[in-house]
Amino acid sequence: MDTLKKALVTLPLALGLVALGWFLYAGIGRIAQKDRQVVVRGLAEREVMADKVTWPLVIKTVGNDLQELYNEVSRKNSVVVSFLKSNGITEEEISVSAPQVFDKDAQTYRNDAPYRYNVTQVITVASGQVEKVNSLMRSQMELMKKGVTLNQDYEYRTVYEYTSLNDIKPEMIAQATRSAREAADKFAQDSHSKVGSIKTASQGQFSITDRDSFTPWIKNVRVVTTVTYYLQDR
Repeated sequence: MDTLKKALVTLPLALGLVALGWFLYAGIGRIAQKDRQVVVRGLAEREVMADKVTWPLVIKTVGNDLQELYNEVSRKNSVVVSFLKSNGITEEEISVSAPQVFDKDAQTYRNDAPYRYNVTQVITVASGQVEKVNSLMRSQMELMKKGVTLNQDYEYRTVYEYTSLNDIKPEMIAQATRSAREAADKFAQDSHSKVGSIKTASQGQFSITDRDSFTPWIKNVRVVTTVTYYLQDR
């Protein structure tokens, strides 16, 4: 009788210890599963055409008579603006800066140039008509026939931009995310496991660069996403 009473007393305790052990085992298993994860990166790239161009047309004129120089600059200015408008560039896309005058005699260190004045005039085209502007750049011979030569100056470089990034962002992010998932699936397959839910995800910065130095109007858009997935047993 005493033995039976002892058994009845200790049985719940034993069952509780068994249950506690099972829960601890299951909990440790879940923790171990959550500790298994893989970090992958997904890449999306796309080539796009620039949708804005800023083209500075630089005119330099030298001489000793400042009034004559201003008259010559004004003539060349009119020729260039007329050339642009006659080829489809609107007045709103053209801006003309004030002439910059370099006076040799006003410099501390004078050079031996035969002319006292050097006048620089910059006419800037800022347009979304990228192909048309490129065509005009190749047609500068027409200006030379009219006595206007455009100077190549590193300070005044033609700049191409892509301003429609927001239009392609969602699709590129989705593409990068799919790329990350494919990488995670491949890793899971090689490790005899399967991909679970996402633990963390971060989107990298979008970068826009020239595809190459010869065609700066063709841009390469790139984004990388980083995703952490949980791994599970198959």
